[in-house]
Amino acid sequence: MRLYYFLKDNILKIIIILSVIAALLAGAWYLLDTYKVSVVHVTGNSHYTDDEIRDMVLSDSLIGKNALFLRLKYSDKPVTDIPFIERMDVRFDSEDTITIEVYEKTVAGFVEFLGKNMYFDREGIVVESSDKRESGIPEVKGLDFSYCVVGKPLPVEDQEVFGQILSLTQLFTKYDLPVDVIYFSGDGTVTCNIGEVKVMLGDMSFIDEKMMRLKNISADLQGRSGILHLENYSDNAQDSFVTFEGKEE
Repeated sequence: MRLYYFLKDNILKIIIILSVIAALLAGAWYLLDTYKVSVVHVTGNSHYTDDEIRDMVLSDSLIGKNALFLRLKYSDKPVTDIPFIERMDVRFDSEDTITIEVYEKTVAGFVEFLGKNMYFDREGIVVESSDKRESGIPEVKGLDFSYCVVGKPLPVEDQEVFGQILSLTQLFTKYDLPVDVIYFSGDGTVTCNIGEVKVMLGDMSFIDEKMMRLKNISADLQGRSGILHLENYSDNAQDSFVTFEGKEE
């Protein structure tokens, strides 16, 4: 009986409370459904695929794909602490569309140290330690150092070598040359490997012309092994010559 009289006396309050709860649930569902991100544009990425970038920003939950929640989380706050990425900015284009702008770290190459691949930027600062070998980034050999710390420059005697490494990697990209190893010798000469072909570049003089010449003959090197001599190549046709020493199968 007490319950009956309680309900009779408070039925209006109960109806109001239930109505408020229903309205809140309906409003929450409207916000989740209306602002559910369904279109994601990704720009500026090369180390990670579009899907990998999406997974870094969005989660599988409803709220993790909600534009309002993401706006609160990322508005004026870039995504950081991701290997090879300086930052990622999230831009909100509409209720269901966002754009993720990726700003990658400039990686010039990597060295192997204590079983790890230590990636460094144009200034020789180690930006990442990884077990994974990233495609398109050459391994650099011949540098003399005894320790390696992420966030610090590689402690080599000649810091100018990093400018040379950056120049080479930019030329490899420019001429679409699949170089996987660069070797610096003690006498200042440079060698690079394209598959089973060792390319002797000599010093850094006329390096752009050497890369252009290498591009022109790279198709003929496919499937071959040996040594390609470009160390005497220059912009003077009379003084330039290229030879290839093939290895016998």
